[in-house]
Amino acid sequence: MGIEHVWAHPGRAQLTFSGMTRPDLSPEDVPRPELHSGHRPVSGGLARAAVFGINDGLVSNVSLMLGFAASGVDSSVVRLAGLAGAIAGGISMAAGEWISVSAQNELIQREVAVERRELTSNAVAETEELAAMYEDHGISPDTARAAAADVMASPEMALRVHTREELGVDPHDLPSAFKAAAVSLACFLFGALLPVIPWFTGASGFAPAAITVSIGVVAAAFVGAAIGRFAERSIPKSIVRQVVIVLVACAVTYSIGELVGVNV
Repeated sequence: MGIEHVWAHPGRAQLTFSGMTRPDLSPEDVPRPELHSGHRPVSGGLARAAVFGINDGLVSNVSLMLGFAASGVDSSVVRLAGLAGAIAGGISMAAGEWISVSAQNELIQREVAVERRELTSNAVAETEELAAMYEDHGISPDTARAAAADVMASPEMALRVHTREELGVDPHDLPSAFKAAAVSLACFLFGALLPVIPWFTGASGFAPAAITVSIGVVAAAFVGAAIGRFAERSIPKSIVRQVVIVLVACAVTYSIGELVGVNV
C-alpha cells in the first residue's frame, strides 16, 4: 500500500493510500521527504585558504630559491633562503588571512546589527520589502505576502532571511578567522618546504636546483589537478595553468639571479 497523493486543508492533512482516504491525520503525522543536496560545502573560506596557501608557498619559494641558486651562492645560503622564505611567508600568509576574514566578519556583523534594528523599528516596511523580494523570485503576490508574514513572525528567522536576501550571507555561519589562518599557514609551509628538501642532501650546483624545479612542477600539477577536480573543470587545463605559473616564476627569478649575481 503506497501513498498516491497528499493535499492539505487548514490544520489537517488528507492522505489517500491506494484508494483509502485518511482524513484523520494531522500535518505532524505526514512524513516529510528527506532533502538531499548535490552541492559540496564551499563556504567558510577554508578551501580558498588551503589552495592559496599551497600555491603561494610553492610558487614563491621555488622561484626564490632558484634566484639564489642562479646567483652562484653556496648551497647553505640557498637552503637558508628557502627556510626563511617558508617561515616568513607562512606567517605573513596566515596573518593576512586572519585579518582579511576578521575584517569581513566585522563588516557583516555591523550590517547584521543594522538589519536587526530595522526589523525592530520598522517591521511593516521590512515585511513589504521581503514580500517584494519573494515576488522578484517569481512567487505570486498573495503567496509572497503570506510567506513574508510567516517569516517575520520569528525575529531570528526574519533576521536570518533578510541578511541572506540582502547581504548574501548567513549570520550564523560566518567563517572562522583562526581556522582560515591555521589552514593557510599549514598549507603554505607544506608548499614552501617541498622545494627546500634537495638542498639538505649536501649536493651543490645544478643538481639540487633541477630537483627543486622538478618538485615544483610535480607539486603544481597535483595542485592543478585538485583544483580542476574540486571545481569540476578541465583537469589537464588546470594542471597546465599551475605548471606554467611555476615555470614562468622560476624563469624570471633565475634570470634575475644570474644577471645580478652576488655582487649587488
